[in-house]
Amino acid sequence: MTQALPLPIPRLTRVLEAGLQKVRAHPMLNPVALEELWRERAGHAVDPTHGPHLLAALDWLARAQAASGDGGFARGYSLAWNPYFRSRGWQPSYPETTGYIIPTFYLAARHLGRPELAQCAERAAHWEVEVQLPSGAVRGGVMGEHTAPAVFNTGQVLFGWLAAFGETGSGVFAGAARRAACFLLATLDEDGLWRRGNSRFADARATLYNTRTAWGLAEAGRVLGAPEFTAAAARNLRAVARRQHDDGWLPDCCLSDPFRPLLHTIAYAIRGLLEGGRMLQDARLIARAAVAAERIAAAVEPDGRLPGRFAAGWRPAVAWSCLTGQAQMANIWLRLFEITGQQKWLEPVGPVLRFLKSTQNRTSRDLGLRGGVKGSYPLGAEYGPYQTLNWATKFFVDALIRHERTTLGIGKEAATATSAALA
Repeated sequence: MTQALPLPIPRLTRVLEAGLQKVRAHPMLNPVALEELWRERAGHAVDPTHGPHLLAALDWLARAQAASGDGGFARGYSLAWNPYFRSRGWQPSYPETTGYIIPTFYLAARHLGRPELAQCAERAAHWEVEVQLPSGAVRGGVMGEHTAPAVFNTGQVLFGWLAAFGETGSGVFAGAARRAACFLLATLDEDGLWRRGNSRFADARATLYNTRTAWGLAEAGRVLGAPEFTAAAARNLRAVARRQHDDGWLPDCCLSDPFRPLLHTIAYAIRGLLEGGRMLQDARLIARAAVAAERIAAAVEPDGRLPGRFAAGWRPAVAWSCLTGQAQMANIWLRLFEITGQQKWLEPVGPVLRFLKSTQNRTSRDLGLRGGVKGSYPLGAEYGPYQTLNWATKFFVDALIRHERTTLGIGKEAATATSAALA
């Protein structure tokens, strides 16, 4: 009988370390995660009004910025020991999502009459200028990692700089936005797709969600008086629309699995088509976004849940929910109502927001959990397991504010407002 050879020392070390990390990350060894797993089974208290949920989410975001210590917003908070960050607690600042949290804070400052939120937004916008790469791009990943440029991240920070420029009139923000837009223009292929300059976390063959980047580029063209930016955005949006299936399905639209894309990245793509179409006054693009949004609305369960991944033909691909994607879809349906005036778009919003509110823990003693929105439901599912995420919380805030404005009868005003302020 052949005797097994011993593992080389470096490989053995890696195997043992991986095993140790798995044990350390287990919820049984992480009391906050374990308690939340138990409590979320019954659902958290849901207030009939949005106010308490909105304030709790904004407080969580404010703590995320304070925790970063540099002006950006912490990527999220690990309820359990996180093998990637090798820690529990607050994670490093995330340039990409900080970029589109900036317009959310400006919006919340006006909506609630809280000018300190606008000050937080301006601080974050200055920080984004400080960390912008010489090429004009925004890096992929969080601070402290590699500094390689990322097309999608650059497009998202454009929203922050354009919002800050609109609020302050500062040329610092206009200059940063112009440099970023020039980077996006230089990396766009002739057929209208972005294959170069993508994040190392992205699959370069499956980035149709970059329609949200094109929307940011179109905004830059309008605000900065640069029609070449708008024309490039139109090329991307129309190229994606040509690849879309008749039933609205968007192929090649995921960071990890193009055959079963996340609701999160699908929603990015739909929102880009919708807002890009509005910017370009292209009714066909708006219609293509509406077809996809309608198919997802049909998948909402009575309790407001949606599957976290879909397969072609809009078939549910998993049983768990991606909370970020659900908040994004609520915003999309509300925007479709604002743009079209059709009441049908409001029907899925109520159940989805109620479900999202039932996943928000507003009473935890752990300030990294209290008020934030988690990656997945259940907590340990595939997307952002055992974490509260700043972008999930941002889209939840947007949806609550937008729904409040709609119920007050001022949704139509939002349809014509600068969309960089409502990103």
